[in-house]
Amino acid sequence: MVDFRYWRAYGKLFQDLIEDEYDVRALVLASSLSKMFTAGLDLNEASNLVEETADMKRDGARTSLSMHKLIRRFQEAITKPDQAPFPVIAAVHGPVFGLGVDIISSCDIRYAAENSIFAIKEVDVGLAADIGSLAYLPKITGNQSLIRELAYTGRAFSAKEAEKLGLVSRIIPGSREEVVKAALELAKTIAGKSPIAVSGSKRLISHARDHSVSENLEYTQTWNAHAIVTKDMAECATSMKERRTPEFAPLKVPSKL
Repeated sequence: MVDFRYWRAYGKLFQDLIEDEYDVRALVLASSLSKMFTAGLDLNEASNLVEETADMKRDGARTSLSMHKLIRRFQEAITKPDQAPFPVIAAVHGPVFGLGVDIISSCDIRYAAENSIFAIKEVDVGLAADIGSLAYLPKITGNQSLIRELAYTGRAFSAKEAEKLGLVSRIIPGSREEVVKAALELAKTIAGKSPIAVSGSKRLISHARDHSVSENLEYTQTWNAHAIVTKDMAECATSMKERRTPEFAPLKVPSKL
């Protein structure tokens, strides 16, 4: 179960990686649990926090404002991978329930072990999923009908159905060890590419998801007009000519600020 200490630490970790001068080229997100990715949010702790937030001494408007702030902070933490300049690869196995679906929905790429099982479980506790699933999944899958079915019923679906739906891009035979290994291999491949090209691709794909084709093409013009001055292009050409592995500088420039 995921408690509130987890999501605060999760959000802070990604914020540190985004803001500080770490040379992160790709990141694999996996669970330390051997039998599952996550069973979802710790409902007991969530209920206690909601009761504390909904203090009866406050009036309804003030209670709602407090709850709005809590949900916003939760959303900001769990959707940090989407904001990161580097790709985040989710490697899941076993149950991926409730908040687990929210967590992986904001990742760039999702690999699933063959024993993975998914469910948008919030409906079974009397709540609409509010941390990312309902925002991301219709755009990830392009299947409004099935996402509505899954959100309205809370039914579980297999790795095969998740792959067919477009939620995961690969099913890996085995369980945790095998899917993490496959994700790390992918991360290693991505890390060997130009960080300017990878980061730019991520930003442009994310922009395309949220904008029209014409708006994205115009945005790409502006982005690549600046990005094209990178030395990475020359390094790619030189390394191919010399038949060696290219070497790219970190994406971030050290700052004294």
